[in-house]
Amino acid sequence: MEQSKDIQIEGVAALARGLELLRCFSPQEPELSNGELAAHSGLPKSTVSRLTRTLVELGYLRHDAVRRRYRVGPSVLALGYAALANLRVRDAGRPHMQALADATHALVSLATRDRLSMIYLENCRSASNVTLRVNAGTQLPLATTSIGRAFLAGLPAAERAYLLEQLALREGAAWPAQNAAIERELARYRERGYCLSLAEWKKDVNAAAVPLAGAPGADLLVLSISGPAFAVTPRQLEEELAPRLVALARHLEAQVGA
Repeated sequence: MEQSKDIQIEGVAALARGLELLRCFSPQEPELSNGELAAHSGLPKSTVSRLTRTLVELGYLRHDAVRRRYRVGPSVLALGYAALANLRVRDAGRPHMQALADATHALVSLATRDRLSMIYLENCRSASNVTLRVNAGTQLPLATTSIGRAFLAGLPAAERAYLLEQLALREGAAWPAQNAAIERELARYRERGYCLSLAEWKKDVNAAAVPLAGAPGADLLVLSISGPAFAVTPRQLEEELAPRLVALARHLEAQVGA
């Protein structure tokens, strides 16, 4: 019986390590070697080699034998599409998001939380040369972005407190200033219905974001609108873009029955 329990524990640990390897891939790093995977994950290279071999056999990774590099395989894409298929807001919102992006020459995005980061699920941009260029799957920090702050604003108090504790542990000395900015934006959300990030995530980017109230049990999603600081000014965000984003959020909530 003890041996069976040990085997189960080892199997769970191997699964966890395999998932951690898959999480190392991103739009910025779509291909990685065993050495890079070991560096990203903190796992021994020998362990990484065994796991990547298994993941290739299962279709979760593709291996370029000549370049000795890996990329995610079709099995991962199938899981991703299955998850996205459950997001009615994404399908319902895309044409409205695109219309807002075209009208404002800004980037309009839909995102959710991935551990202590935010991840883009959908991005709509105009044909303007000044629109930000980012892809679905890109991760952003939770504490310094409008999208992360709006996510925190949309949570029940207990869940928000837990995430803030985890962020404090991770951010260390940077946390007091970050926490003050989060509290400022939580107050703005209570007063105006949106959160801002003005040259705080990146010095040349301004953004506003609004949480989307979902159906019971659904993932909390966030809408954002952003652009280069020289094109999307704080005044424009507060007087025009953020109110339009709030209106879009309320429209989508009504449309999907949130």
